Amino acid sequence: MGFHVSDELLGTIVPLVVYWLYSGFYMLFESLENYRLHSKQDEDCKNLVPRRTVVKGVLLQQALQAVVAIILFTLVDELDGKLYLPQSVVVEEASLLASRTRLLLGIPDNFDRSINIDNVTSNDADAANSKGHSLVDIVRQFFTAMVVLDTWQYFMHRLMHQNKFLYRHIHSLHHRLVVPYAFGALYNHPVEGLLLDTIGGALAFLLSGMSPWASIFFFSFATIKTVDDHCGLWLPGNPFHVFFRNNSAYHDVHHQLYGAKYNFSQPFFIMWDKILGTYMPYTLEKRAGGGFEVKPTKFDKDD
Repeated sequence: MGFHVSDELLGTIVPLVVYWLYSGFYMLFESLENYRLHSKQDEDCKNLVPRRTVVKGVLLQQALQAVVAIILFTLVDELDGKLYLPQSVVVEEASLLASRTRLLLGIPDNFDRSINIDNVTSNDADAANSKGHSLVDIVRQFFTAMVVLDTWQYFMHRLMHQNKFLYRHIHSLHHRLVVPYAFGALYNHPVEGLLLDTIGGALAFLLSGMSPWASIFFFSFATIKTVDDHCGLWLPGNPFHVFFRNNSAYHDVHHQLYGAKYNFSQPFFIMWDKILGTYMPYTLEKRAGGGFEVKPTKFDKDD
């Protein structure tokens, strides 16, 4: 008897593994000053929390995320089971509907049709009950999930900054990393992790209608993107810099004192910053001594 791993379990575990694998990839380049957005000396001086504490914080959040994900998948699976119609019921209902339609239209029951709805096969019934995995379905679900996640995270993230209590007691924990690095992407207060990431991810999953199988790929992709935005590096040829304006330099602005009220958008698009006036443009310049430096081109003196 073979060992079977469910899509639900993979959807819970794989993004967590991807987080550390992709973070490890970026750690290989941390010593290369020519690609850093801040010098290693700046990181050591400005960051207010040691790396071992960050690791513990991330592991705690991932444990909480895993628990919520398992609960969510279980509830969705139970709901699908209640809504699922056996194929015999589907065939019977389709046949009854066809007969009533023919009666209404005055068409004899023995009318020769090129497509006979009474001849619904078991495969047709299964297809009617199954969630589609076509490329079009997946692209639509991914895009919907991206918009939902971005929308939720923008407004919750902005609230965390505008509400002094939430910022002081919850969100400020993440901003102890003035100089972000890859595996610090999910270093948050547990409450923030629940509100922003866990609930946001659950809404993206539910509202997009994606299956647990599709969620494996979506949340792995979202995890990679989040780590990339916090990596603190500007590597040549990074495909995310081609397709997304929300990138490591964009998010670095937000982690600096001058940009704390700007660039709230994460992790994919920048539309809400643009629409609601919280977008801070910047330039990327060569830093003396090697590497890059993000410089804002808009600065409000009142901030």
